[in-house]
Amino acid sequence: MSVDLRKYLALAALMGGLALLAACGKKEAAAGGGEEQEPPTHVMVEAASRGAIDRVVQADAVLYPINQSNVTSKITAPARRVLVNRGDHVRAGQLLVELESGDLAASAEESQQQYEQAQASYQTVTGATVPEDRTKAQADVQTAQQTYDAAKKLYDNRVQLQREGALAQKLVDDAKVALTQAQSQLETAQRHLEALSQVSQRETVRGAQAQMNAAKAHYDTAAVQLSYARVVSPITGVVSDRPVYPGEMANSGTPLVSIVDISQVVARANVPVKDAEAIKVGRPARISGPDGDLPGKVTVVSPAVDPSTTTVEVWVQLANPGERLKPGDTVRVAIIAETIQNTTIVPAAALLNSDTGTPKVMVISSDNVAHERMVSVGVRQGDRVQILGGVQEGEQVVVSGGLGLEDKAKVVVEQPKEEDEDEDQ
Repeated sequence: MSVDLRKYLALAALMGGLALLAACGKKEAAAGGGEEQEPPTHVMVEAASRGAIDRVVQADAVLYPINQSNVTSKITAPARRVLVNRGDHVRAGQLLVELESGDLAASAEESQQQYEQAQASYQTVTGATVPEDRTKAQADVQTAQQTYDAAKKLYDNRVQLQREGALAQKLVDDAKVALTQAQSQLETAQRHLEALSQVSQRETVRGAQAQMNAAKAHYDTAAVQLSYARVVSPITGVVSDRPVYPGEMANSGTPLVSIVDISQVVARANVPVKDAEAIKVGRPARISGPDGDLPGKVTVVSPAVDPSTTTVEVWVQLANPGERLKPGDTVRVAIIAETIQNTTIVPAAALLNSDTGTPKVMVISSDNVAHERMVSVGVRQGDRVQILGGVQEGEQVVVSGGLGLEDKAKVVVEQPKEEDEDEDQ
């Protein structure tokens, strides 16, 4: 037998012995207690609780000032003085710009003199002319009455004497003519007095008063035009723009100074219609700022939907201490649309994705066995989630170690405190 053949036979005998040993080991294992058990999974759990959770609507928003004004000129005139610059704080009523107003001042002075002249004329009419005319008319009536009374008395006497035959008829006729003339003069004087009392005097006074009122209106107009040369701030705020300089022409209707009030700001957010349905005016909100979150309040919920974005505009107003928030900045708004009371809540870490796409959680029973539960999820707030169905209050849900955990698998529950202590060490 050759050397190579002997080596081949020895190797075959060795392989056969190893196979026999392996077979014996499997039989012994089967006889000793069945298949090998997998080790239990270590998990951390937390109990499902019952309490309140906020439905928070978040959206990006743009900041606007609480109030703003583009102060314009009402007249066309060169700027004499500009008293503010960009960034200056101004108060309501403060003088911002002075315009050239020499011609307007002269016109106002002329109108004032005309008004004073009309006043004097009115005083003359009401205090002297009309009373004097009326007194004279009353005196004329009184004189005519006396003349008429004397003529009538003379006529009556002559008629009596003529009846007795003691006087000629011609003298009676002369007395009658005198009486007729006296009566005519009395009636004329009475009509003149009546005209002064009812028409002439009233119209004279009315005309004088109308002239005085017209002069006053003209003077008021000139005074208002003169006041337009002094441009004042209508609001309290900060000067954001000042496009006019001394000597430049300020045209009527052209902005001279722009002022914004940023003591408070308004964050305007476009919210989807579905989320906006739950938002009401007065609901609290928080806005992210340079110094952290700032509290605010919903002041406007638009009643109309923007057709281009199918969103609803919501305004959140908040105080701006230190004026750190600037108009035009973009911030994140979190609006508490509603607070849901007495509902089941679990940590967000307990939610897992199932093969069907429905959220699930792993519930640990008292015998340390994991049970898969499909759940219905409601509102999410930070690291908390509302569970509408599938988990009961007090049940232990896996919050760590649940990924890949099989249904009915054995687990070992770790204590969070011990883990925290290990992390601290």
